[in-house]
Amino acid sequence: MTHPVLQQWKNQLIVSCQALEDEPLHSSFIMGRMALAAKAGGAAGIRANSASDINEIKKQTNLPVIGIRKKVYPDSDVFITPTLEEIVEIAESGAEMIAVDATNRKRPKDEKIETQIAFIREKYSSIALMADVSSLEEAIDAEKLGFDCVSTTLIGYTKETEGQSLADNDFELLRAITDAVSIPVVAEGKISTPELAGDALENGAHCVVVGSAITRPQLITKTFYDQIVKTEAGS
Repeated sequence: MTHPVLQQWKNQLIVSCQALEDEPLHSSFIMGRMALAAKAGGAAGIRANSASDINEIKKQTNLPVIGIRKKVYPDSDVFITPTLEEIVEIAESGAEMIAVDATNRKRPKDEKIETQIAFIREKYSSIALMADVSSLEEAIDAEKLGFDCVSTTLIGYTKETEGQSLADNDFELLRAITDAVSIPVVAEGKISTPELAGDALENGAHCVVVGSAITRPQLITKTFYDQIVKTEAGS
């Protein structure tokens, strides 16, 4: 049965409100306001990083949240809610959903994803589980593991998928994933225009998550700057 929060998000937009420590907007207060602005624009949910940001977002909006905790460990490339420590932080924050890296890469501290899932199901049974994947195989495995949904978050962000994008070949991989699994598939990753968001839904996505194109002004500014430089160089 589809989790209630996923039922609420059918054909909707979730906005990712994140700013890492080295970014200009890094502040729970700012992310709370960013989420409020996203809600005003029609967002049905928020994806957020860290308990402090989630707590502030919950104060500012009544929107359901996909919670993650990004943390880098020296023994693994997995950094999206990578260990039980981060899982507990997000579970205790009030997020309705926890997203974890569900790629086939080695996890920090030699933790196993099966153990992590069992822990969440036992201790936090009401919280939905999202698998951030980078491939068709990982999406299929995620459904077998018992995730409530899969997200295409990591396509293009692993060594095996470097240079790839969700929109490649008219969303060929998205269609393959939606055909192969019965759980909802969330389109996320490099969705840089409203047209791409609409195309993702038309190609089978349950809902769409957009981040950088909405909430990272330094990157939005750079797209304008790069185009101006390119135009200048050609004149």
